[in-house]
Amino acid sequence: MCDLRRPAAGGIMDLAYVCEWERWIKSTHCPSVPLACAWSCRNLIAFTMDLRGDDQDLTRMIHILDTEHPWDLHSIPSEHREAITCLEWDQSGSRLLSADADGQIKCWSMADHLANSWESSVGSLVEGDPIVALSWLHNGVKLALHVEKSGASSFGEKFSRVKFSPSLTLFGGKPMEGWIAVTVSGLVTVSLLKPSGQVLTSTESLCRLRGRVALADIAFTGGGNIVVATADGSSASPVQFYKVCVSVVSEKCRIDTEILPSLFMRCTTDLNRKDKFPAITHLKFLARDMSEQVLLCASSQTGSIVECWSLRKEGLPVNNIFQQISPVVGDKQPTILKWRILSATNDLDRVSAVALPKLPISLTNTDLKVASDTQFYPGLGLALAFHDGSVHIVHRLSLQTMAVFYSSAAPRPVDEPAIKRPRTAGPAVHFKAMQLSWTSLALVGIDNQGKLSVLRLSPSMGHPLEVGLALRHLLFLLEYCMVTGYDWWDILLHVQPSMVQSLVEKLHEEYTRQTAALQQVLSTRILAMKASLCKLSPCTVTRVCDYHTKLFLIAISSTLKSLLRPHFLNTPDKSPGDRLTEICAKITDVDIDKVMINLKTEEFVLDMNTLQALQQLLQWVGDFVLYLLASLPNQGSLLRPGHSFLRDGTSLGMLRELMVVIRIWGLLKPSCLPVYTATSDTQDSMSLLFRLLTKLWICCRDDGPASEPDEALVDECCLLPSQLLIPSLDWLPASDGLVSRLQPKQPLRLQFGRAPTLPGSATTLQLDGLARAPGQPKIDHLRRLHLGAYPTEECKACTRCGCVTMLKSPNRTTAVRQWEQRWIKNCLCGGLWWRVPLSYP
Repeated sequence: MCDLRRPAAGGIMDLAYVCEWERWIKSTHCPSVPLACAWSCRNLIAFTMDLRGDDQDLTRMIHILDTEHPWDLHSIPSEHREAITCLEWDQSGSRLLSADADGQIKCWSMADHLANSWESSVGSLVEGDPIVALSWLHNGVKLALHVEKSGASSFGEKFSRVKFSPSLTLFGGKPMEGWIAVTVSGLVTVSLLKPSGQVLTSTESLCRLRGRVALADIAFTGGGNIVVATADGSSASPVQFYKVCVSVVSEKCRIDTEILPSLFMRCTTDLNRKDKFPAITHLKFLARDMSEQVLLCASSQTGSIVECWSLRKEGLPVNNIFQQISPVVGDKQPTILKWRILSATNDLDRVSAVALPKLPISLTNTDLKVASDTQFYPGLGLALAFHDGSVHIVHRLSLQTMAVFYSSAAPRPVDEPAIKRPRTAGPAVHFKAMQLSWTSLALVGIDNQGKLSVLRLSPSMGHPLEVGLALRHLLFLLEYCMVTGYDWWDILLHVQPSMVQSLVEKLHEEYTRQTAALQQVLSTRILAMKASLCKLSPCTVTRVCDYHTKLFLIAISSTLKSLLRPHFLNTPDKSPGDRLTEICAKITDVDIDKVMINLKTEEFVLDMNTLQALQQLLQWVGDFVLYLLASLPNQGSLLRPGHSFLRDGTSLGMLRELMVVIRIWGLLKPSCLPVYTATSDTQDSMSLLFRLLTKLWICCRDDGPASEPDEALVDECCLLPSQLLIPSLDWLPASDGLVSRLQPKQPLRLQFGRAPTLPGSATTLQLDGLARAPGQPKIDHLRRLHLGAYPTEECKACTRCGCVTMLKSPNRTTAVRQWEQRWIKNCLCGGLWWRVPLSYP
């Protein structure tokens, strides 16, 4: 037995922020019964809350928020007639399932790829039969984290693809999308989404003798089967398990079920406890893809007990008589599947909610022994909330306590018996629903008063860590998010300003150890990750602009090069873009016209309307080159945006290539050229900037010896402000999010629907170009168009970096549409889009 009242030493779990509702006059938000909550891999939180009007009618609402801006809540009138019982995000975090007590299931998806605009176009119905469990079908993608190899150099060793079959496949092995649900009457219903948009639905009984199902959960096996666990709510009844196989026969969905071994909770077999915990209140598989381990909680009115069970294959003893007839040789001994209890707790306070980890930690070398005497990792802990308001993080196998959080300011002694604790005047505030983030470093809870709380969980899960070891934990999880594409907001909660420089350097070091192909795939993601880290420290805040500018530069370069077409179809292996890069790297001449001579200019011929439509992007390239060269004499100033570009040979080479392309296009259509304000009418500004840029590039190019810019180059750059008007670049505005403003042990109190006045952060420092006063003209950061102080067009903003762009395109040319299609789903940094309301003076 494990005593949950004795937490491990050094338990670390603190409140990050709380969001509560504003009291309305004619209606009020009240917690729904039951209350459902779900946390996506994009760090969107969905939860249910009923809206009660003055006529006492309830509107079933689904609320969706981004953890970085929790006050900016998006509420969806779900049109569910009964209470919503389940919410479930898909693996991509872009679709949401909701199910209710009337058997209705709805599939919600983002409208126009906006995180605050949702629509439901498909669903299914088992009329009058409440849904008790819901899950998306498995897509066959499973990545295992090997914590024992966290020091390995290759990502392939740290994170390995596990052989796992999808629940159902289309022709060619592509996984078929859909969902599975279990009803209170013992039915299992499966809905399949065909590529044509049609929904195939089938319903089947779990077994011949149908009975009431009060609790259920769904898990998946590596062979493509589905396992369903059910309980009727009584601890005296067995917990039943069923294997479900889904197939498509003659364009119809078919469901086959098979009974698996069942179990009785240990507490019911103990004569001293037989009637002490009469009801099973929680039934959960430890993971969606771990059908061999299950967590059970039995409760009474005053207490609970938790048990962890594992399904094992055991040898079946054979009678000696039969062994003489047919001797058992080697592995031919008959086996049987049996549920064995792994661990159980002592008597606890009454459990109100359970949250399980989503991090797929490989348990090959991390078993119960690890749980007792070595370090803990985030994915090994699950959360238990109690009616007394406390939250315990326990090891998911041994159930040993790793950290404890008390909602009250003055926690009680942890070893004080529950029966001796004084009763309060009313029910204590406690979580009714909880969810762990995808890295298990944060926990969200909705309490019985409707408040939403986000808690930070220590990366060591309660064990004191040295700074170096804490950095390694965070680095390992950042790498996991880089590989999977998951959002890493919850990791940033634990990064202190003093850690930023080390994390950025170590992240870059690990990135450079990977293969060239993998580096190319992850190149933009690591830049976005570095930018988000640098926001957290005043020493690195200006580098945020540099990283975002580099993302923009890479996108412009790849888009413009993709417009180049070979003059003849039977061309060599290299594309015009590759040849441009090769020739510009080989020819170090400072004269732009001499570089052009070596290119096949017919490959650069584009439609005149296309060239004119690209003028704003070309203007940005020209302005950025001029800004960089003009800032060269001040290169010692780290507080000036663009500083890192002055020694970045790769980026300077990219700018040099674009200057050549722009020069050629300018010969075809002069009006597409960047416009400069020069003091002399005869000055060739493009040639001047290319010459200075080439000299700077030669000093730091990758395949040449690095050297400092000579005095002649610095002197020429000093003269630039007297020759050309230096533009004031519109750097990315500082984000108004929470993560850079959260302080340890100082939780923020927020209100839904009301933007807070937050304390200052590193990103609010008044540095060049980083601050924007209210009422100043705004800019479309992706199209480089000026929108005015109060834009009349609808806009969307990135939930992470604050990038703003118009919802609808003002230009219909193919090249501009190609550019805009790159950002239709996500921002440059990978963040989600959020519709911005129009502002008025």
